[in-house]
Order: sequence, then structure tokens, then C-alpha cells
Amino acid sequence: MIERIIILDGTDPAVFFGTNNSNIQLIKSLYPKLRIIARGNVMKVIGDELELVSFEEKIQEMEQYCQTYNVLTEEAILKIIKGIHDNNSPAKQDNLIIFGMNGKPIVARTENQQKLAKEFERNDMLFAVGPAGSGKTYTAIALAVKALKNKEVRKIILSRPAVEAGEKLGFLPGDMKDKIDPYLQPLYDALEDMIPISKLKEYIENKVIQIAPLAFMRGRTLNEAVIILDEAQNTTTQQIKMFMTRLGMSAKMIITGDVTQIDLPASQKSGLIHAMEILKGVPGIAQIEFGKKDIVRHKLVQRIVEAYEKQERKNKTNDNN
Repeated sequence: MIERIIILDGTDPAVFFGTNNSNIQLIKSLYPKLRIIARGNVMKVIGDELELVSFEEKIQEMEQYCQTYNVLTEEAILKIIKGIHDNNSPAKQDNLIIFGMNGKPIVARTENQQKLAKEFERNDMLFAVGPAGSGKTYTAIALAVKALKNKEVRKIILSRPAVEAGEKLGFLPGDMKDKIDPYLQPLYDALEDMIPISKLKEYIENKVIQIAPLAFMRGRTLNEAVIILDEAQNTTTQQIKMFMTRLGMSAKMIITGDVTQIDLPASQKSGLIHAMEILKGVPGIAQIEFGKKDIVRHKLVQRIVEAYEKQERKNKTNDNN
């Protein structure tokens, strides 16, 4: 009898072991000759050497499955242990980016989301602009998580300008983190759809995923990372230039925004608009413009956008007259 220690370092133990440890109980029942003790992300296994070798190989397959799909079902465990190869793998789904929580496939659903995914492979800097609900930020974060999972980068850096739209930061309660977190919450929401909570917490604590307001980017060189600037329409020309020049080696940058929702003072030009004008046609930089057809939220969102566009056209006509 020998003993082996197996460490689950690539996946969330809570997902791997299942609700109320149902997965590990199933695994134990399928290997009755082995003594299996699981605590945290460590499994101690005692038994015959040949069976231990087979067991370890199957655990690695299960861990890889769990990493890919963010879920480990009893059906998947049985197929892996029995060596059944599934030709109808969900990984073959069209326009798949990654699997989110509970194995939910996150796909590029519209033509421009698919274009963003393709241009991400070809370019190191991308601008993705368009109306609310068109999936710009969500798709960008999914692409970043995929790159991290595939070990193409070592970290993800997400940023937003903390532009005040009605409330002053100084009047909000709490310390600086409490004051800026509301601005960054949409980024947390997207990440929580794609990464198990305990793993996300670990990534944030270890600074594998960094979420910070734009002002915290000054002076940094960001290597081996996917860097995303959200709500870039609210940057000044100096701020966006500062941000873009943070790009380091083996890094990619995605800049998203909606030029119809600028909260800057009327005297200031949006840095996003200025940057896109200057950098149009520069090799290595792609620009994707999302439209109403890309809106994937509630159907009313598209109608709201259309109503506001209609009013703006009417106002411009009146001003010209």
C-alpha cells in the first residue's frame, strides 16, 4: 500500500467536489479499493500502486474538464472513469468563447461580438464602441478570461474612469475602496458569471485579476496581460493617452465605451472619440462599432436607445433650422 497526495490547483474545489461533496462520494464509490481523504484542494489517496496511477490520471482528466466547463457533473465523472469519449462535446458550439458558471456557454451572439472575438486574435489593441446592452464589455471580459485560462497571459487588468454622474465621490460613505467599488461593480458582475466565487476571490487577492479606477494606472507598464478600459467615453484626451501607453510586452488592450453617454463637462472632448479619430487605420489597432442590432438585454433597451436617437435627430434638425 502506498500513499499519494493530489493537489487541485487548477480548479475550484467546491465545484470539483460538488454540492455536499456529492462528486467525491461518487468517485469514492467507483474506487472502493482506495482510501480517499479530501480536504480543501488536497486529496490524500492510499492503495495499490497500479490503481493509484489510473486514479491519478482520471482525476487529472476531471480537473481539466472542470477547468474547461466550470462544472463537474456525475455524468461527466462516469464517462471519464469509464473512458467514454463524447463526440457531442459542448465545446464544439459555434462562436463559443468560454464556459461560465455551472457550465453555461458564453458565446459571441451577434455579428459584431463575433468580429470583436476575431479581431482580438489579430490585433493588440481594440476599440469597441456602441450602445448600452450590446455586450461590448461582457464579450471583452470573456475574451480576457479565456486568455488567462489558456495561459496566454498572466493577469487581467480592468479599469474604469470614476466620473461622477450626479454624486460626488467625497460625499459617498466609506474609505476609498468603498467609494470606487460602485463604479467597478459591472466588471465584478461579469467576472462572477465566468469564474467561481472562491477562485475569483483568490485571483483578486493574488492580483492575477486587478480591478482599479483609471487614475491608478499612471506610471505602470502592463506586461503579459489583457487590459480592459470600460466606459472610456468618460476619459479626457490626456487620460486615454496615458492609459494606452501603459501597454507592455505580450499584452492586449480592449477599450470600450458608448459615445452617446458622455458624462464629462461640456467643455471637454471625450478622449475616446479623439483617440479613435487619431488612431484610425494604425496597424495592430482595430475598431468595432456596435449598433442597435447587437443589443442583447431586454427588448425594451433597444426601443429606449431608438427613442433617444430619434429625439436627438429631431433636436439637431430644429437647431439647424
